[in-house]
Amino acid sequence: MKHGGVRAGAGRPKGLGKYGESTKSMRIPLSRIDEVHAFLEDGAVYALPLYASTVRAGFPSPADDYIERKLDLNQHLIKHPAATFFVKASGDSMIHAGIQSGDMLVVDRSLEPAHGRIVIAAINGELTVKRLSRQNNQVKLLAENPDYPPIDITDEQDLVIWGVVTHVIHQVS
Repeated sequence: MKHGGVRAGAGRPKGLGKYGESTKSMRIPLSRIDEVHAFLEDGAVYALPLYASTVRAGFPSPADDYIERKLDLNQHLIKHPAATFFVKASGDSMIHAGIQSGDMLVVDRSLEPAHGRIVIAAINGELTVKRLSRQNNQVKLLAENPDYPPIDITDEQDLVIWGVVTHVIHQVS
C-alpha cells in the first residue's frame, strides 16, 4: 500500500478555486498571515510611519525623530471590515459635529445605534447623517447645525439605520 505522494484524481480540481487557476502551497510565518490575507483581499497594505512624538497645535517644540511603529490606516479606522463601508457627506447640517460637505465617513454596521451616536439613516428611502436621539420612547434625528430642525420619527415613517459613523476624513484646505 502506497502512502503520500501524487495520486491520480486526488486533491482539488484545477481552476475551481477562488481565483479560477491552479494553486501552489506556500509557507508563511504565522506573524505575517493577517498581512497576507489583507493583501489578497484588498490588493495593498500601506503601513506608514507613526511617530512617537505628538505635534503641538500651540507653541512649537523640538521634534522627535523616533518612529514608534508602522500604522496601517485600515487597522486604525476599521474595526469590523466585513461590516464597514464609506460614504461621502453632503450638505452642512452636521458642521458642529465636524462633518463638512465632501467629507468621507467611515460607517460600521455592526455597532449598536445608541442614543447620542452619529448614524447613517434612511428615512422613507432617503439617506441622511444625523445624531440619534432616543429619549422617553421618542426617536429623533438631530442635526448639528441650528439652522436645521430635529426630525421626529413616527410610526408612519420607514426608518432604517444603516450604521454608526466612527470616523470622519476630510481634506484640509
